[in-house]
Amino acid sequence: MLPDYPFWTQPIKGIIMAITIRELRDSTGLTQKAFAEMFDIPVSTLRKWEQGDTAPATYVVKLLSKVLPQRNDYTELIQTSDGKRYYYDINQGTITDSLGNVIHVNTTLDGVKRENLPYYVQNLFDSFYEIQNRFEKDCEFDKKEDILWS
Repeated sequence: MLPDYPFWTQPIKGIIMAITIRELRDSTGLTQKAFAEMFDIPVSTLRKWEQGDTAPATYVVKLLSKVLPQRNDYTELIQTSDGKRYYYDINQGTITDSLGNVIHVNTTLDGVKRENLPYYVQNLFDSFYEIQNRFEKDCEFDKKEDILWS
């Protein structure tokens, strides 16, 4: 769970900011390396932030906290056996992955066995990633070739 103090609280020798950055990363389920790559932050910098040796600019923490999915009273954490985390927003009818990808679902999850839900959600996002990857490859191919699809 994320701390009660605001993300923009000034650090006391980096302690508050270190906890916040670490908890933000932990909320994604990503390793330091994966998190750093996702945001184009040097791993050594992220490590220093998390250890409280240095602190990121306040705006960096604000931006990260806005981009990453957060739990609140209207979200349900769905976690797979391998640690992947997804967030179901009951009010919006959306599921968000740890990377910030959002998928709107047209059905309520009421009554779905909670033991099965992580499996269903992971399949949903695996399909999304596959289609996203195919789309990106098609766009890159299109940039190189002089073709029109009909």
